[in-house]
Order: sequence, then structure tokens, then C-alpha cells
Amino acid sequence: MKTHWGEFELSRFPEDPRDRLRAWDSSDEYLLRHLVDEQVPLSGTVVVVGDRWGALVTALAEHRPAQITDSFLTREATRANVARRGVEAGSVGLLTTRDTPPARVDVLLVRVPKSLALLEDQLLRLAPAVHEGTVVVGTGMVKEIHTSTLRLFERILGPTRTSLAEKKARLIFCTPEPARERAGSPWPYSYLLPDGIGPVSGRTVVNHAGVFCADRLDVGTRFLLRHLPDTKGLRRVVDLGCGNGVVGTAVALADPEAEVLFVDESYQAVASAEATYQVNDVSGQAEFRVGDGLAGVPSGSVDLVLNNPPFHSHQATTDATAWRMFTDAERALRSGGELWVIGNRHLGYHVKLRRLFGNSRLVASDPKFVLLRAVKR
Repeated sequence: MKTHWGEFELSRFPEDPRDRLRAWDSSDEYLLRHLVDEQVPLSGTVVVVGDRWGALVTALAEHRPAQITDSFLTREATRANVARRGVEAGSVGLLTTRDTPPARVDVLLVRVPKSLALLEDQLLRLAPAVHEGTVVVGTGMVKEIHTSTLRLFERILGPTRTSLAEKKARLIFCTPEPARERAGSPWPYSYLLPDGIGPVSGRTVVNHAGVFCADRLDVGTRFLLRHLPDTKGLRRVVDLGCGNGVVGTAVALADPEAEVLFVDESYQAVASAEATYQVNDVSGQAEFRVGDGLAGVPSGSVDLVLNNPPFHSHQATTDATAWRMFTDAERALRSGGELWVIGNRHLGYHVKLRRLFGNSRLVASDPKFVLLRAVKR
């Protein structure tokens, strides 16, 4: 990526030489050009929210920016990209969406996320740190910026307008009004589950902002909950890509003897899973981990993996994440251990499972979803 600050080699995380997706796009380039063209002062506290793979933070590293991200993968990509640039360790502040933001923000740069709820949550958390002189600039592809996006900036921070589009990217300009009154944050959001879905019927689910399907139980998870395997006698169970943790909580409620590992690359998701588990007074052993799939889980140490894999990486449609999850599961499972996967029919997960495990059995299906079982031989 060529910028005013230099030319940088950037990669996603985990690095894959076969991956043809770039670690930046024209919206990142547009924002960086704007900072130079408008001579935006960067000597104060610079905060970058939603940086996809660390492109913005890497370019601005000499100004010691703080990055706020909900993604473990983004955080690791940023570490690698900043290190590749050769700046000293600690030049960039790496914060998560669960950390306390800086007390004062002089320049706020926002890469618009896919989730409007996550954007709302982060703007509300940062609003007390914004002052009249704060420069606020958002960026995103044209298809990512909607009227609702602009209204959100305006409601929380102040008057908002957009730029002309360049290379299908657009900028957002917001003039802060720190004295304005704001409603409190609606997050986290809780709701009761319906009857007929096994151990979690009538139970409470807690969702922090940005978690998939935060205001209702998504139909894929509902289908999985109706067909959960019998976990009696299984010691170690993983809710892989746990989201709000309702699947792992169902396992723990059905079998208090099970040790359940909740893992997701989203900090908001793992916080939601822990809150869901705790609010239902579950007795048992549970671990909550933010990370890259099952990396760090010993090989052959797991009895059962339950997985509803995503098929998007930000705006890109890809099966790379699902394939990594399946590969992780195959390594982590003991001989005879099982991977259960819920997915849309058209995704063809059965082909991948047969290639990796040598087997794949259809457990249940409806017109939209299939539930598959693969056994480690």
C-alpha cells in the first residue's frame, strides 16, 4: 500500500500465500490521502476504530495511534504489519472494544463496521472523550455507508456530511458537539428464548453490540439446538465460534459434568457468551477464550466440537474461515471425537468434511439448513 508515509507490505491474519484478498481497500487509501491533503494535525491523541487489518494504524504508526477493534484476527494482523514496517514495539496502542477508551481524543478515525450496533456502541463509549476541536473522519465503501450510518454519527457526536465518492469509497465528516444530550447505551441487550429448543427453552440470552443476530435467536442456531447430540460421558466440548454462547450454555445445562470451552475471535461475542452463561446460573466447568479458532488447544484433547461457521470476512464472502475451523477441529479432536456443523445447504460443507475427515453424515435437514456430523478416525 502506497501512502504519504511510505510504501508498506500488509497482510491479513493468519497469513496465507494463497489468499488473494488484500489487507486494505480504497476507503483506507481515501482516508489517508484526506489527512495529508487537509493537513490534519496528528500530534495529539489519534484513535482508529474498526481498522480492518491494521492498514490505517500501520501507515500512521509514527504518530502513535491507538487502535480499537473487536477482532482478535485484526489485532494480530496489526501487530505483524506494524512490526514489518519496522517501528518500535509499543508505538501503537492495541485496545479491544471491551477496554476503556482514551480519556481524550483529538483525531477520531472510524472505519465503518458491518454492524451498525457496534458502531453505535463505540461512538457512545468514545463520545465523552471527544471535544469541540476533535477531528472526526469516517471511511468506508459506498455500499457500507447508509443514511442510518450518517444519522448515527449525527445523533451521538454532531452534524455530519459525506464526501463525493472516489473508487467506490466515501468519507464521513462529523463536527462534534460535546455538550449535546445523549440517550444511554441500549447494550448489552437481553431476551428470553422461546420454548421447544431443548435445555435453553425459556432461558435468557445476553448480547453485546456487534454480535450476530443480537436481538433474536437466528434460525440456524435454533435448528442446531433442536438436534444437539447427547453429551453424557463426553468430558471436553467446544462451542467454536460461540457468538452469544447459547449453544455451549445448552450443553452445560444438559450435562453439568461437561467441560465447555467457548471460543470466538470477537471480544464482544466472548463477553456475551460469558454473560449468557452466568445469567442462567449454570453449574459446571467453563472457559471463555478470545482467539483464532482452536489455536493453542492441545491436539487430541477434545471430545465434541459444535460449530456454526461464518461465511463472510467483513464484506468478503469466503469459506476460508470455515475451512480453518474444520481443520482446527480435526486436529484438536481425539480419536472417535465428533464435529457437528450447521450450515446453509448451498455451502457444500459435506464435501469439505469428507475431504478432511474421510466421512460426513447428515444428521438433520430442512429446506434451508443441514446439520452434519464428522468423526475423527
